[in-house]
Amino acid sequence: MEKLLLVNFEKDPDSLYVGFEPQVFDDGKNGRGHLIIGWRVDGKVDVYHQASLTLDQAKYDIVGKGLANMVEVEMPLASFEINDFGVQADYQFIDLLGRTIKIQIFEQNPKSRKPFGLLAPMGDAAEKPSAMPLVLLHDFYFVRRKSTDFLVSIDGKVHSPDVLPLPMDWMNMYFARYSPKPLIATLNPAYDGPLLQELVDEGVEQVTQENATLELEWEGGFPKLKSLTRHNLVHDIKFSFDPSFPHLEAVKAGTSQEGHFLVEGHPSTGSIAGDYMICANKESILMVLVPSKGWKPRPTKISLRLLYAVGKVFKQWPGTYRWEARLEKSKEGEWHMKSHWKRTGKVL
Repeated sequence: MEKLLLVNFEKDPDSLYVGFEPQVFDDGKNGRGHLIIGWRVDGKVDVYHQASLTLDQAKYDIVGKGLANMVEVEMPLASFEINDFGVQADYQFIDLLGRTIKIQIFEQNPKSRKPFGLLAPMGDAAEKPSAMPLVLLHDFYFVRRKSTDFLVSIDGKVHSPDVLPLPMDWMNMYFARYSPKPLIATLNPAYDGPLLQELVDEGVEQVTQENATLELEWEGGFPKLKSLTRHNLVHDIKFSFDPSFPHLEAVKAGTSQEGHFLVEGHPSTGSIAGDYMICANKESILMVLVPSKGWKPRPTKISLRLLYAVGKVFKQWPGTYRWEARLEKSKEGEWHMKSHWKRTGKVL
């Protein structure tokens, strides 16, 4: 994803929508073009997209309460840029009910912006997620109210955008927010199948793959995973374990191990911390990951500390996720894993 913009009007809702989320793509998998997520009053989402995009509907079960409709539409107006004056966005399309939707934001504020990093609480509303969504927003900021033309119109009716309840950088803000460098990671997508093996010579402490680097340590002739770093064009994401995650063949029946893990991207986006547990019997191995410590931001200003204090969902929602996997070894020596996520509804 190249850019994203979130526009909320929950305090002046439409009969169907409470917000829109334009996104811009330019890659070999999704294609090149624009889509707009319509956030519905029932918590589900409608996805409107240009014909140039090829999207996987299954990926949207981690968005809100899941996908209601995915519709290819023409967008006579579809532009979203961020310049020295702020957001310049202009969209128009026809929704499922035949209504004309217009979204226009023209920010003309000469004052310099002071963006920051954020983990978006996108996964908070998901009821049956197939993965834990980590939406890391770099250079994130809000749309300033001063010197901004802002229009959200549905079927000719203008809806007032929500505002941020407290000033930021001594300026009044809309709750509309954006990032020119979003990074979307899906942690441990649900899986049911064989595990691929990576052959490593004994004593090797680092393994480099096409898009990943593994740090290893050795014990009793078996490698243990200290960390896994996934490489991408925006910023690497590192998943580390303390103590190191054991080799499956070294986990003996009747034993268990507990430890901690940490997920880190760019320093500005903070980190996600939690606990892991491994328990083995004669038939299988159970693995559990819980991001129980939630998100640990790195606020760079007082207004952000206040925002995170008031909006506790920012830090706490990861703690309501729990990943479980059952691993079994076949007679042929192949490991099979069946895993899933569930929402616990509480922070441990």
